Amino acid sequence: MRAVVQNDKRRATGGARIGLVVLALAVIASGCAQPDGGQVAPAGGQQPLDAPPARALDSYATKLRAAHAARIAAAHRWGLRRVPLVAPPAPGKKPRIRTRKGFEVDGHRELDLPPVFTTIPTRDKVVFLTIDDGAEKDPAFLRMMSDLDVPYTAFLSGYLVKDDDRYFRQMQSRGTVLNNHTLWHRYMPGLSYRGQRREICGMQRFIERRYGTRPTLFRPPFGSYDRATLRAAKACGIDHVPLWNAEVFVDHWEYREADRRLRPGDIVLSHFRGREQWKGAMPDMIRRFLNKVTTEGYAVGRLEDYL
Repeated sequence: MRAVVQNDKRRATGGARIGLVVLALAVIASGCAQPDGGQVAPAGGQQPLDAPPARALDSYATKLRAAHAARIAAAHRWGLRRVPLVAPPAPGKKPRIRTRKGFEVDGHRELDLPPVFTTIPTRDKVVFLTIDDGAEKDPAFLRMMSDLDVPYTAFLSGYLVKDDDRYFRQMQSRGTVLNNHTLWHRYMPGLSYRGQRREICGMQRFIERRYGTRPTLFRPPFGSYDRATLRAAKACGIDHVPLWNAEVFVDHWEYREADRRLRPGDIVLSHFRGREQWKGAMPDMIRRFLNKVTTEGYAVGRLEDYL
């Protein structure tokens, strides 16, 4: 690399220099860690670039290298086997989301009810982490997710989060979208339409008052819903009803599909739980989640980027 850069300084045009930096960016963006999480050393003898566009690209490359080094350090600090993969850019054209076959309700299409789905149709090798309810408020979890820069989507229940707004504001300030999991986490098909609407619309108002945004995603408690649930969700401003295709706990995984494996676009469920409910803490669950998905070549995408 030294010879290439020095020859570039003597002979190549500014455009060729930019090309070298773009190539370096591509290498970094594709994940320049070794399989064991080690860092690839930057090329020695790199010379300053004179053209303004080249200098801008070189500066960007330097920032990417620093970010990747921080990611490696965070992976070691949190006890991961490998450095989490970086998700591809958000798709410019969003995939068309349809209700999964067998998950429809009567009149689903005719009433234009929100789609119910367990995966995102994509060829990107990504999965999506979603975390429900809000019972456990572990500050180590927030630090871990911030250090590793791993996106996730929260589905909150009002009665569990109302006494600790600060925790979820911190979560929101770090880029996590707070979505609707009802006020009281009740079994929705056991309620009337009016009861379901109170649960969903009430949580819409709760999140808007406390966090300044009105959710467009709703997950029914236990994944249980009926026609009235989706009618109420639509009336309350919900666009999508994501369920899940796999669930991760501290000590094991569970799967919807019989072959028990992950697929591109799978939505993964977990919960805000601590040692009182699990055999470990939330960072232990995240460690299990990331070790598996990274080993299988998956990055963690941001669900909202695909909707």
